Amino acid sequence: MKALEGIKILDFTHVQSGPTCTQLLAWFGADVIKVERPGVGDATRKQLVDVPGADSLYFTMLNHNKRSIELDSKNATGKEVLTRLIEECDVLVENFAPGALDRMGFSWERIQQINPRIIMASIKGFGPGKYADCKVYENVAQCAGGSASTTGFLDGPPLVTGAQIGDSGTGLHLCLGIVTALFQREKTGRGQKVSCAMQDSVLNLARVKLRDQQRLQHGPLKEYSQYGEGIPFGDATPRAGNDSGGGQPGRILKCKGWEQDPNAYTYFIIQAAAWEKVCDVIDKPEWKTQAGYAKPPERLDKLNEIFSTIEEWTKTKTKFEVMDICNPLDIPVGPILSMKEIAEDEGLYATGTMVRVDHPERGEYLSVGCPVKLSDSPAEVRRSPLLGEHTAEILSNVLGYRGDELNRVIGSGAVGDVKAEAAE
Repeated sequence: MKALEGIKILDFTHVQSGPTCTQLLAWFGADVIKVERPGVGDATRKQLVDVPGADSLYFTMLNHNKRSIELDSKNATGKEVLTRLIEECDVLVENFAPGALDRMGFSWERIQQINPRIIMASIKGFGPGKYADCKVYENVAQCAGGSASTTGFLDGPPLVTGAQIGDSGTGLHLCLGIVTALFQREKTGRGQKVSCAMQDSVLNLARVKLRDQQRLQHGPLKEYSQYGEGIPFGDATPRAGNDSGGGQPGRILKCKGWEQDPNAYTYFIIQAAAWEKVCDVIDKPEWKTQAGYAKPPERLDKLNEIFSTIEEWTKTKTKFEVMDICNPLDIPVGPILSMKEIAEDEGLYATGTMVRVDHPERGEYLSVGCPVKLSDSPAEVRRSPLLGEHTAEILSNVLGYRGDELNRVIGSGAVGDVKAEAAE
């Protein structure tokens, strides 16, 4: 039995943030019914297409384990079908522009009237306030949430990260909110509204930089490289390059082959507990007792020198050799892995972190599996649905349409091109 087996999710999401949330719920065993516009579907089905005539990887990698129904919610019969879906489902998830559901005639108050037990979960760009009606994309969220201003090097512009902390990060937050609301419903019998703003989620993930903003009031941030370089701090948390954000000095350093390989680098942390072992590895045993190097506070104004010395050693080793040498000594290091290296790592497939998925239109593709492992409810990754693939079975098996009533719905044009016999 899956953890969320028996839970029905009405998935009114599109692009990335919402589908990330509902895909997790589907991996945990919920029946996720993805509502899509007839003949069009989720916009990402045709974005960044690499195989002509097939759904894009953008879509397939965000919509595993779901069922798709085509539904025109502006059509009178479509509204009837949607009402019945709301009656049947436990959760409605949406990431429309602000006010879109209200304009469709399905405000939160109306949804509660239809099904008092339903949980309505929403993703918006900003929370209530002057920016509430603004449209937000991934990079906008990173910029507004404090990530971009603190990412990059001190002498360069703000940078966004390749990790989708705005879209996928918000989807992860919303999933937690939904599961929490479902748990509370077991006690109260009532549904509730769950909301996540992308700005809020990015800020939550950038909280260590807010920590540093407050520390600035009491003096310079000594673990930042600019302290050792004698560069004054301003009144806002600065960009810190590849400095560690956790108080333990760390840098990305070149490894053997860096001249040809853009990913021949390692991350190296000079944690206090491992300092003496670091000194031995790089053949600097005198630093273990030398004044100015022996104690962590004394080293903070010498980080450039220390890491330059360590890099001279790492440049003689591959990033994996650095790992093999340092890991047994409890020296924290990590190779910079390219997406190609990750895609070829059979160990990740063995744990289900990476999966190979067959698709009827595009053949086999690679995808990320469920990052959360449940011992009693392992996730099984199934391919994403074709547009409207499950319309017939949802009308028949979930909503109970039969005979003349089914023919009426199909003939209304509200559910796409469905054959009545397919639903029987």
